[in-house]
Amino acid sequence: MEQITQYDIVLVNLDPTIGSEMKKTRPCVVLSPNEMNKYLQTIIIAPMTSSSKPYPTRIEVKHKVTKGWVAIDQILTIDRVRIVKRFESLTDREIEKVKAVIQETLVD
Repeated sequence: MEQITQYDIVLVNLDPTIGSEMKKTRPCVVLSPNEMNKYLQTIIIAPMTSSSKPYPTRIEVKHKVTKGWVAIDQILTIDRVRIVKRFESLTDREIEKVKAVIQETLVD
């Protein structure tokens, strides 16, 4: 598989899951920095969903022609073998929104 870079949208098989974790194979946004993605077997991602309410931890994005939301409240680390396919990357505007929500949510 080609090099995975930060803010790429990748298709990830998230099963098996437990409880309220997002399930099934779905697009996810890579959050881990390129240095980690290059050398580690694990990748930090935020799953995407096509149905969401306007939560403060969800960022609306457009993937292909479909509107979706990046779920910052569901960040997780996966092994790269769970990645099925690489799509395009987020736009610069979407990246800025993701950074802002991460900062507001996780950094005091």
